[in-house]
Amino acid sequence: MEPSLSVPCNGKKRKDNTSATQEKVKRLKTEMEGYGTFESAGLSHPPRISVLPSHLQEPVTLEELTELLHFAALGKSGGVKQPSWCRLRHQRRVKGVNVVVLDGLTQSHFYKHYLTLPHLRNNYTTRLSFTPSSNNLASGIFSSEVPGWESSPVFQREEESRHLHEALKWHPVIRRFGTETRGLTAYTLTQEEMIKKHFPVKGMPGFEGFACTDSDDCVTDSSPLYGIDCEMCLTEKGHELARVSLVDSDGRCVLDDLVKPQSRVLNYLTRFSGITAAMLRPITTTLREVQTKLRMLLPRDAVLVGHSLDNDLRALNLIHPHVIDTSLLYRKEFGQRFKLRVLAETVLKREIQSEEKKGHNPTEDALAALELAQYFIKTGPRQVVQLQEELWGGSLTLSEPTVCESTPTQSYRFSDVLQKNGQSVTFIGKRADIILDLSNQQWHNSDKEVLASFRRKTKCPFFSVLHFSSLSDHLNSSSPHQEQHYQRVCANLREMCVVFAGPFPAGFSEREVRRLFRCCGPVRKIKMLNTTVRIHAEIEFELLEGAMLAVETLNGLHVHGQHIKVQRPVSESSLDLDLTLDALMRDPLNANHLYAVRLKPNKANHIHISATANGHTLDAKCSDVTAMKAANGLHPAKVNGSKIDACYSEFPAAVSEIELIAAKQLRASSSRLSEEKLRETFSRFGMVERIFLSAKPFGQHARHACIKFESSEGVHAALSSSEELRNENILICPSLTPHHLHSWVAVTTPETTVDSEGEAAVEEKGWNLMCTNTQDRETELVMRKLDDRLGKLFRSLPDGTLSVVVLPGRTSSHGQLPGLCFMEVKRGSS
Repeated sequence: MEPSLSVPCNGKKRKDNTSATQEKVKRLKTEMEGYGTFESAGLSHPPRISVLPSHLQEPVTLEELTELLHFAALGKSGGVKQPSWCRLRHQRRVKGVNVVVLDGLTQSHFYKHYLTLPHLRNNYTTRLSFTPSSNNLASGIFSSEVPGWESSPVFQREEESRHLHEALKWHPVIRRFGTETRGLTAYTLTQEEMIKKHFPVKGMPGFEGFACTDSDDCVTDSSPLYGIDCEMCLTEKGHELARVSLVDSDGRCVLDDLVKPQSRVLNYLTRFSGITAAMLRPITTTLREVQTKLRMLLPRDAVLVGHSLDNDLRALNLIHPHVIDTSLLYRKEFGQRFKLRVLAETVLKREIQSEEKKGHNPTEDALAALELAQYFIKTGPRQVVQLQEELWGGSLTLSEPTVCESTPTQSYRFSDVLQKNGQSVTFIGKRADIILDLSNQQWHNSDKEVLASFRRKTKCPFFSVLHFSSLSDHLNSSSPHQEQHYQRVCANLREMCVVFAGPFPAGFSEREVRRLFRCCGPVRKIKMLNTTVRIHAEIEFELLEGAMLAVETLNGLHVHGQHIKVQRPVSESSLDLDLTLDALMRDPLNANHLYAVRLKPNKANHIHISATANGHTLDAKCSDVTAMKAANGLHPAKVNGSKIDACYSEFPAAVSEIELIAAKQLRASSSRLSEEKLRETFSRFGMVERIFLSAKPFGQHARHACIKFESSEGVHAALSSSEELRNENILICPSLTPHHLHSWVAVTTPETTVDSEGEAAVEEKGWNLMCTNTQDRETELVMRKLDDRLGKLFRSLPDGTLSVVVLPGRTSSHGQLPGLCFMEVKRGSS
C-alpha cells in the first residue's frame, strides 16, 4: 500500500500491524518447536564457530584443538579464554561437545574419496588441516591440562560477582553512559558530538542552506520523543529524499509522505527504499513543503529519535538541535554500529526489514527506533547490557580474573574438571589408555557397535569422544604396505591437476611450455614427451583451477602456426573428474569464492599477425592478449589501435598466412597482484568480503588469488563478465581449492624434503599403481559406510552441540601426512 499525501496513520492501522507481527512471530515459533532451546525463531542467537582470518591456512595442532574443547565445555565462567585461533560465539548456549576420531585417515583420503563423503563435505562449514600428533588423540584430549580452573561452584559465583563490575566497567555502553538509570536528557547528543558525527549543525560549513526547526535552547526529561525515518533515491546530485515518516511518543504515525526528488532519478533503490517510479509519478510534494510540515508538527521541546539519524537529517536538509541516535545508544567497540533490524529482533523481539517485504517501511523503522530509545531510557544502561548481553557476544566476563603473583596457577586435567563440574563424560571406541573413570568408558571394536552404543544412551553425554577405526583396520588388513596404498591415493589426486598438451613445434623447450602455461596458474612440474613423432608435454599444476583454465583457454591455440590441443588424461580413476569438480564448486568452503590470475602483455616481443583475404591484407603487431584471441577466431579485437572487423574464422580458405612470431610470447606472464587492485576490479560485481593472495617466498609477488564475495550473486556476475575481464588481462574460474590448502600438491606431498631422484622414484611408483582394483573399490565402500554412520551420529546430537570430526593424519617414512579437522555447531535445520 502506497503512503498517502499528508494523511496521518490512525491508531487502528498500528494495532493491525502489531497484531500481524505477533501472529508472524507465533507462526515462526511453531515452525521452530524442534529447534532445541533456540526460541523465538532465531531471535536468540545460537552458538557459532569461526576461524580467525590469519589462521585459515594454518594447520590445527592437538594443543590448539584442546583450547577450543576447553572453552566450549567450560567457557569464561570456568576460567577458560577464547582459543587463540578461532572464536566460538555464544558459548553459554553450547549444549554439548562431541568429538569423533577417524583413525588412519589423512587429508589425502578425504579428497581422494571426496564424492563418497557427502555428509562430511556438506554439513561442516569449517575445515582445516590437522597436524599429526605422536600421542593418542583421545588420550591427549582427556589428559590435557586446564590452567587456573577452580572446581568449587561457590568460588565461581563469588568470582563472577566480583568481576561483574569490572566487566561492566569496560563495556562500551557503560563507558559512555555509566550504570545509573537517568532521564532522556542524559542520552541526547551534545553539539560537539553532533559535529563529530557529521550531524547538520547551524553555523557549520556545508549546512548553510538547511532549514531550522523552531526549538527551545534546552529540553527536559519530560520532553516528547518523536521517531523519524527517511528513504532516499539515487539522483544525479546524489541521494535525495523520496519518503519521510514521523511517529509521536505514543507510536502514532503523524506524517508519512512521498516526496518528489528535485533531480532526475538514476536508481530508485527499490530493494531498500521500497520506492518505485510508479509511486513517485503522481507526487508533487517538494522537500520544502515537507520541511514546513515537520516544523509545524514538532513541538519546540521535541527530541528527534532515529537510527543513524544524521543521514535522515541531511536528506531532509533540516537542522534540529535535540536528537537521540539509537545506533549510538546501543554502541559497539571501535565505532561499529548495530543494524536497526538486529536491535529490533533482539531487544523488541520484532521482525522488521524482512526479505519478504519489498523495501523498508519508514513508519515501521521510525517506530522501532522510538521504542528502542524508550526501552533504553526506562531500563537503564546496566540492565540493558545485562538483559541484552547476547548483542555483545553473549558474555559479560570481558576482563579475566586478576591472579595474585604470589599464588601459583594450578592446573587440572580436563577429564577431572568436567567430572567435578558435574558434566557427563564418555569415551566409546577401542580400548585405550585414557585418564577417565572406567564407568565412563565403553570399548567396542567396530564402528557399528560404537555408533549403536552412543545412540542407545537415554541422555546424550555433555562431552563425548568416539573412536572410529574401521577404515584403519581395513587398510591394515587389505594393504600391508601402507606406503604403496598412500602413494596410489596421492597419484590419483595429482592426476587431477595434470593436463597433456601438444603437438608443439619442433625445438619447443620445457621452459617455453612453462612460460605458456603458467598464465593459468602456478606450474609444479613439466615432463616433455619426446617419444612420439611430435613433441607433447605433461603439465602438472599446483592447483585444480590452473588445469581447468588451461583446458578452457589454451586448447586450440596456434603456436608458431602449430595447432595445439590441451586435454586432461583419461584413466579409470579420472572418469568421475567432472563430478568431483562440480562437487568442489558447491563445497561450502568454496561458496562465493572465485579464482583469478592476472595477466600482463609481454613488452619485449610482439605478436605479429599477417593475413590476406579477398585481396585485402592485415599486417599488424601488438602485445595485447586479445589480439592473440582474435587471431584464433574467438572475438574481434583492436590491433595497433585499429578494430579488426573480421575474425580468423571469416578468412577460411583465402587465408594465406597467419603467423604468430615467437609463439612463446603468446602466453601472458603472471603479473603482480595486490589486494587493492583486485578489490577495485571485482567490487563492481558485488561486495568483496575478503581476498586471499597466494603465499610466495620472500621477495616474490603473488601470481594468483582467491576472491570471496558476500553472496553468490557476485561470483555469477563476475563469471558472466569473464570475457570483459580477459580483455583486462584477468582470467577467472570458480574456486575449487578450499582455503586450508596452499596447493593440491600439499595434499599429496609429505612435509619433508626428498631429493629429486627419490621423489621421482616415489612418484613413478605411485603412477604405476594408479589403476583402481578390487582393494580400491572395497576402500570406497568402507568410506561410504563411514560417512553414513557419521551422518546418523550427527543427526542424533542435540541442537547446539559442537561437533568435531578429526582425521588425525599420520607420520610416514617420508614425513608427516596431514589430516583434517571438521567443526560445526548443530542447528535445528541441520
